[in-house]
Amino acid sequence: MLRCGMMKVYAAVAVVAAAVSLFGSADGQMHHVVGGDRGWELATDLASWLDGRSFRVGDRIWFAYSAAEGGVYELGSKEEYYACDLSNPIKMYTDGLNSVHLTGEGIRYFASGNTDNCKSGLKLHVDVLPQEESDQTVQSSTVSVSDSGSFLAAGPTTPSGSARVVGSLLLVVVGVGLCFMGL
Repeated sequence: MLRCGMMKVYAAVAVVAAAVSLFGSADGQMHHVVGGDRGWELATDLASWLDGRSFRVGDRIWFAYSAAEGGVYELGSKEEYYACDLSNPIKMYTDGLNSVHLTGEGIRYFASGNTDNCKSGLKLHVDVLPQEESDQTVQSSTVSVSDSGSFLAAGPTTPSGSARVVGSLLLVVVGVGLCFMGL
C-alpha cells in the first residue's frame, strides 16, 4: 500500500514538473516542488533542497506526498514549528498534492502532519520576499511619421491577454494529470 502511494507521489511530482516546465509562468512567478523529485517525504533532504532557493510574493510551492503519511500542516509561529506542535494549525493539507500560493511577505511554517516525522525533520520554513521589480520600463507611447508618410507607433509595454492563458493551461494540465492518476 505504501509503495503504491509513493508511486502516486512520484507521478504527481512528474506531472507538476512537466506542466511548469512546458508552460512556465506568464507573470514571472516561480513554481517550487518541495523536495524536488522525491517530494515531501522523510527521506528528502529539505535543507539541501532549500539551499540557495528564494521565494517571492506570487510564487507557488507544491507539496506532493503520500496522504497516508499525515499530510502537511501550516503552523502559525516559530515556536510551534520548532516544537512540532500540531495542535493549532493555520491550515491542513491532506490531499497528497497541494499548491500553496505565497501571497504576502514573511516567514511561513510547514510541518508534517505526523508528529514523529516532524520531529525527525520533515518540516520547512519559507521566507517569502517581496515581488521582484520588473526589468521592463514603461515607455510612453510615441507616434512618428516616417519619410514615406506612414505612421509608426511604439509597441505595447504590457503583456497581452494571451499571457493569462498560460496560467490556465497549467491548471488544466495538472488537473487532467491528477484525474488520470486517480488522485
